[in-house]
Amino acid sequence: MDMDAFFASVEELRHPELKGTPVVIGGGGDPTKRGVVSTANYEARKFGVHSGMPLRTAVKLCPHAVFLPVDYGEYSRVSKIIKGILREISPVMQDVGIDEAFLDISGIPGSPEEISKRIKDAIRSKTGLSCSIGIAPNKLVAKIASDIQKPDGLTIVEEGRARDALKDLAVRKLWGVGPKTEEHLKKMGINTIGDLAARTEEELAGHFGPSHGGYLYEASRGIDDSPLVTEWTPKSTSRETTFQEDISDWQELARVLAELVRRVVSDMKSDGFKGRTVTVKVRYSDFKTQTRSITLQEATDSVEVLRKAAFEAFGRFDLKGKKVRLLGFRMSGFEEKVAQ
Repeated sequence: MDMDAFFASVEELRHPELKGTPVVIGGGGDPTKRGVVSTANYEARKFGVHSGMPLRTAVKLCPHAVFLPVDYGEYSRVSKIIKGILREISPVMQDVGIDEAFLDISGIPGSPEEISKRIKDAIRSKTGLSCSIGIAPNKLVAKIASDIQKPDGLTIVEEGRARDALKDLAVRKLWGVGPKTEEHLKKMGINTIGDLAARTEEELAGHFGPSHGGYLYEASRGIDDSPLVTEWTPKSTSRETTFQEDISDWQELARVLAELVRRVVSDMKSDGFKGRTVTVKVRYSDFKTQTRSITLQEATDSVEVLRKAAFEAFGRFDLKGKKVRLLGFRMSGFEEKVAQ
């Protein structure tokens, strides 16, 4: 289940006058400043606007779009309602993000069409939003299927039909095929998943190594045996800030770092975790990025202890004569769950 242009759709509910207008959500909502697109509605996507794109690029492509800031609080509130609906339909659920999830419906009464209608009707009734659903024998094909008929789509791929259903889709639709892999595949004359499926496992292993090559061979055939992960422990949590203007003032950087530590510790406590490894990230004005880490003897969620460790790590950067574009803080090495 994948919500349709989730952030933008929530904003359209709050602002009905935006319906039919290109809407772009990202950063602070000011396209003249630094920030990236979190999502865009389908009207904006027609102009080539997509998630991850700099806001300054988006406004050039679609200058008449309405740009709005990200409101994670509201999106999280609506997401909890949606996830509650899904758990009522199937308790075997893998939550994979604020706007999507995998459900095991193999033991639920009713046809796939009937179950999908129940999900769609319940989400629309309680939130006013639409979603797209892909149903297949495994997670890989179900995920791809959910994107085939957006918005408000339903695509069902029956057992034994995966390879045929995928063959005409762009190879980038596969998990694990990013820009670099896609470029390499295109040089090999591979543009669709069907093109990829026509190659031997030995050939793919020769280009990408036995592990990734073997994965591409199986994925192109719709083969996936990964289970639903119903309980998940985060490996890390982080926060970062991109400055509107590159700065070199140490006191300002220190103030921002202290605030990032406070927010990360708040996130850890709300999730019930303590951590041992502190990492500070700095990206300079020339886009060079460095990190410095410190591992504590014991896991903690003490803001005072972690702030001290963060500043110790921060002191290991040579900032002389340099300006900072981005500052980040990450906690990892989660070892124990805090009793709630």
